[in-house]
Amino acid sequence: MKAPITRAMAVNQNASTSRIRYAVVGLGWFAQSAALPAFDHAENAELVALVSDDPTKRDELGKQYNIQHTYSYEQYEDCLNSGEIDAVYIALPNHLHREYTVRAANAGIHVLCEKPMAVTVDECEAMIQAAKDNNVKLMLAYRLHLEEANLQAVETLRSGKIGEPRLFNSVFTQQTVAGNVRLEKAKGGGTLDDIGIYCINAARYLFQAEPIEVFATSANNGEERFSEVDEITSAILRFPGDRLATFAISFGGAKVSTYQVVGTKGDLRVDSAYGTEGEIKHTLTIDGEKQERSFEAHDQLAAEFVYFSDCILQDKEPEPSGEEGLIDVQIIRALYQSIETGSFVQLDTPDRQQRPTTKQTIERPPVQEQPELVHAADPSGKA
Repeated sequence: MKAPITRAMAVNQNASTSRIRYAVVGLGWFAQSAALPAFDHAENAELVALVSDDPTKRDELGKQYNIQHTYSYEQYEDCLNSGEIDAVYIALPNHLHREYTVRAANAGIHVLCEKPMAVTVDECEAMIQAAKDNNVKLMLAYRLHLEEANLQAVETLRSGKIGEPRLFNSVFTQQTVAGNVRLEKAKGGGTLDDIGIYCINAARYLFQAEPIEVFATSANNGEERFSEVDEITSAILRFPGDRLATFAISFGGAKVSTYQVVGTKGDLRVDSAYGTEGEIKHTLTIDGEKQERSFEAHDQLAAEFVYFSDCILQDKEPEPSGEEGLIDVQIIRALYQSIETGSFVQLDTPDRQQRPTTKQTIERPPVQEQPELVHAADPSGKA
């Protein structure tokens, strides 16, 4: 007797003709401003369903994108079992990632989940297990793993141009307005979870290693908006070979997004390193001589949908996998522990064999016009 064909297997068998059909789950600012428009540039992906508890969002965005199938959160199982979708893109608050990923996996639906993967290590492990048990793909939305400027930074370090990389330093700051979900502790908010993860992940893929111990401290100016989460966090990550990564992050500072890697022969600085819009600039300095290079803006979300859809259609494991997401959450939890204890925290994280390379670069044209937002606002308060 033949084993039953799962929905995930059926999608893979149709690889030559299929486009992967997506439901976007959660219609907040980022989903509306970056994810929904991206499907126009993703040739092997199709937006077919929306999931939100806001009926106005479902109605107006459904009309805007000509989406016939819209669901409330209570109707999520109906969406998963409708036969209309092959994958979900989960853009919900962090504390809901585990539940909505596991439910999708159990229904045989592939999952592209926003980062951080979840709030706790146990939640991450449950997500990974559910994907394995149900033979579905699970990818974390590390858009910079497909972005040219950051991948070229990896290549610059691998080439030996700056010698042995010894020090990574990053500053990532922005204003986050009161009432934004990023400031709600119970929903997985906080500087480390929301923006610190970019610095952590960049240090890992640039050093091509995992930290062995970490330290962090935090500060707060006493504003009411920071009553649940810290305003500023600063951290140190020690890597094998006595290399150090340091970063400072804030929800109460001007907009800065940069990192610098210092080696024994030179250094590389990347400006606007973590952004979704605008060009990214490299400044490579060797023996006092500077070389500058600019990288044009691209649609980073379209690249994610193209890459993940190809992984599903070709039955390939995504590089930014569940294991990648788990490691970052392990580091984040250790940093919180360090803040609480005032001490360094040891880590015993297995080294990842699979890391992003320039072979993963995907370029799609940027979104030309920002869409009209429905019941959503930029977390910085910008119009």
